Amino acid sequence: MRLFRFLTLYMALLLGANAAMAADLATLEGLRAGDMKKLVLHSTPKPVSDKAFTLADGAGTGTLAEYRGKYILLNFWATWCAPCRKEMPMLANLQEEFGGESFEVVTLATGRNIPARISSFFDEIGVTNLPRHQDPKQALARDMAVLGLPVSVLIDPQGNEIGRLMGDADWNSDSAKAIIRALIAPAG
Repeated sequence: MRLFRFLTLYMALLLGANAAMAADLATLEGLRAGDMKKLVLHSTPKPVSDKAFTLADGAGTGTLAEYRGKYILLNFWATWCAPCRKEMPMLANLQEEFGGESFEVVTLATGRNIPARISSFFDEIGVTNLPRHQDPKQALARDMAVLGLPVSVLIDPQGNEIGRLMGDADWNSDSAKAIIRALIAPAG
């Protein structure tokens, strides 16, 4: 009997969470305009890879699990990628405006990107507030089905992918900022 009550309660909570997520999804869908129309929002969150990547300046390895507890905009990029060069300052502005306890932009150079070239890339475009992490063997990128660059992945505080944008985007747009604002707004 106790098990039956527990299962009933669990199912009610699960259905309530799914209903709240659907409402949030509808809200986010309504905020998409311009380049943000390319942002594909998932009806069901997808687990992200647990593959390790190299931390900035070779300071060890990390995983996406270390970012749990906040929304993440994970950007896969490369130093040779022209759209990445255009997009990166906008991602830095997004981090400047919204970065903190609830949200963070995480950049991950995937493929053959030597650290000196990554540093030069950031210096040339004037970006100082984003991490210079690397995925040199593309293990994380492959595991997350990243087939081209740039790709930006929205990850929820539980560590699940909730959306994906392929190609570059105007992250300074009102639409992009409204989406981030809606994600990090306190539940009310």
